[in-house]
Amino acid sequence: VQLQASGGGLVQAGASLRLFCAASGRTTSNNAMGWFRQAPGKEREFVATISWNGGNKLYADSVKGRFTISRDRFKGTVFLQMNSLQPEDTAVYFCAAGRSSIAGSDINQYAYWGRGTQVTVSS
Repeated sequence: VQLQASGGGLVQAGASLRLFCAASGRTTSNNAMGWFRQAPGKEREFVATISWNGGNKLYADSVKGRFTISRDRFKGTVFLQMNSLQPEDTAVYFCAAGRSSIAGSDINQYAYWGRGTQVTVSS
Protein backbone atom coordinates (compact mmCIF):
# COMPACT_ATOMS: atom_id res chain seq x y z
CA VAL A 1 0.00 0.00 0.00
CA GLN A 2 1.27 3.45 -0.90
CA LEU A 3 -0.15 6.45 0.89
CA GLN A 4 0.16 10.06 -0.18
CA ALA A 5 -0.90 12.90 2.09
CA SER A 6 -1.52 16.41 0.83
CA GLY A 7 -3.32 19.61 1.75
CA GLY A 8 -0.88 21.07 4.23
CA GLY A 9 0.25 24.65 4.17
CA LEU A 10 1.02 27.82 6.09
CA VAL A 11 -1.95 29.43 7.81
CA GLN A 12 -2.65 31.85 10.61
CA ALA A 13 -4.04 30.82 13.96
CA GLY A 14 -7.78 30.25 13.79
CA ALA A 15 -7.76 29.15 10.18
CA SER A 16 -8.78 25.81 8.73
CA LEU A 17 -7.12 23.23 6.53
CA ARG A 18 -8.32 19.96 5.03
CA LEU A 19 -5.79 17.19 4.66
CA PHE A 20 -6.24 14.51 2.07
CA CYS A 21 -4.73 11.04 1.92
CA ALA A 22 -4.94 8.74 -1.08
CA ALA A 23 -4.11 5.05 -0.97
CA SER A 24 -2.89 3.07 -3.94
CA GLY A 25 -1.41 -0.31 -4.63
CA ARG A 26 -4.11 -2.31 -2.98
CA THR A 27 -7.41 -1.68 -1.30
CA THR A 28 -7.56 -0.26 2.21
CA SER A 29 -11.33 -0.57 2.42
CA ASN A 30 -11.07 -3.06 5.29
CA ASN A 31 -8.31 -1.25 7.19
CA ALA A 32 -8.60 1.32 9.89
CA MET A 33 -6.96 4.57 8.83
CA GLY A 34 -5.25 7.14 10.98
CA TRP A 35 -3.56 10.51 11.09
CA PHE A 36 -0.46 11.15 13.15
CA ARG A 37 1.78 14.19 13.42
CA GLN A 38 5.36 14.92 14.31
CA ALA A 39 6.68 18.29 15.40
CA PRO A 40 10.40 19.12 15.27
CA GLY A 41 12.26 17.42 18.10
CA LYS A 42 9.22 15.47 19.21
CA GLU A 43 7.98 11.94 18.76
CA ARG A 44 5.25 11.11 16.30
CA GLU A 45 1.88 11.35 18.02
CA PHE A 46 -1.62 10.16 17.39
CA VAL A 47 -4.15 12.65 16.04
CA ALA A 48 -7.21 10.76 14.80
CA THR A 49 -8.33 7.38 13.54
CA ILE A 50 -11.35 5.90 11.81
CA SER A 51 -12.45 2.28 11.63
CA TRP A 52 -12.88 0.37 8.41
CA ASN A 53 -16.51 1.37 7.92
CA GLY A 54 -16.34 4.79 9.53
CA GLY A 55 -18.41 3.67 12.47
CA ASN A 56 -15.79 4.39 15.10
CA LYS A 57 -13.64 7.50 15.32
CA LEU A 58 -11.10 8.43 17.96
CA TYR A 59 -9.31 11.71 18.53
CA ALA A 60 -6.41 12.94 20.60
CA ASP A 61 -7.61 15.17 23.42
CA SER A 62 -5.63 18.05 21.97
CA VAL A 63 -7.68 18.07 18.74
CA LYS A 64 -11.07 16.88 19.96
CA GLY A 65 -13.81 19.24 18.87
CA ARG A 66 -11.59 20.94 16.28
CA PHE A 67 -10.55 18.12 13.93
CA THR A 68 -12.77 15.67 12.07
CA ILE A 69 -11.65 12.51 10.31
CA SER A 70 -13.65 10.95 7.49
CA ARG A 71 -13.11 8.50 4.70
CA ASP A 72 -14.41 7.16 1.44
CA ARG A 73 -13.41 3.55 1.85
CA PHE A 74 -14.15 2.54 -1.71
CA LYS A 75 -12.10 5.36 -3.18
CA GLY A 76 -9.29 4.71 -0.72
CA THR A 77 -9.28 8.27 0.55
CA VAL A 78 -9.12 9.69 4.06
CA PHE A 79 -9.66 13.30 5.10
CA LEU A 80 -8.76 15.35 8.13
CA GLN A 81 -10.70 18.58 8.50
CA MET A 82 -8.79 20.85 10.85
CA ASN A 83 -10.52 23.92 12.24
CA SER A 84 -9.40 26.56 14.71
CA LEU A 85 -5.77 25.73 14.08
CA GLN A 86 -3.27 26.81 16.69
CA PRO A 87 0.53 27.19 16.57
CA GLU A 88 0.88 24.00 18.60
CA ASP A 89 -0.70 22.13 15.70
CA THR A 90 2.38 22.85 13.61
CA ALA A 91 3.87 19.53 12.51
CA VAL A 92 4.30 17.14 9.63
CA TYR A 93 1.07 15.17 9.33
CA PHE A 94 1.15 11.54 8.25
CA CYS A 95 -1.64 9.25 7.20
CA ALA A 96 -1.39 5.57 7.99
CA ALA A 97 -3.22 2.35 7.23
CA GLY A 98 -3.90 0.02 10.10
CA ARG A 99 -2.98 -3.64 10.39
CA SER A 100 -6.64 -4.39 11.09
CA SER A 101 -10.07 -2.88 10.71
CA ILE A 102 -10.14 -1.63 14.29
CA ALA A 103 -9.47 2.04 15.00
CA GLY A 104 -6.78 2.64 17.58
CA SER A 105 -4.35 5.27 18.81
CA ASP A 106 -1.31 3.00 19.16
CA ILE A 107 1.25 3.76 16.51
CA ASN A 108 2.16 0.07 16.37
CA GLN A 109 -1.32 -0.71 15.05
CA TYR A 110 -0.37 0.89 11.74
CA ALA A 111 1.58 -0.91 9.05
CA TYR A 112 1.70 1.52 6.14
CA TRP A 113 2.72 5.16 6.21
CA GLY A 114 2.67 8.03 3.79
CA ARG A 115 5.39 10.66 3.40
CA GLY A 116 3.58 13.40 5.27
CA THR A 117 2.45 16.93 4.60
CA GLN A 118 3.67 20.01 6.47
CA VAL A 119 1.21 22.12 8.43
CA THR A 120 2.50 25.39 9.82
CA VAL A 121 0.32 27.66 11.93
CA SER A 122 1.54 31.14 12.69
CA SER A 123 0.39 33.16 15.68
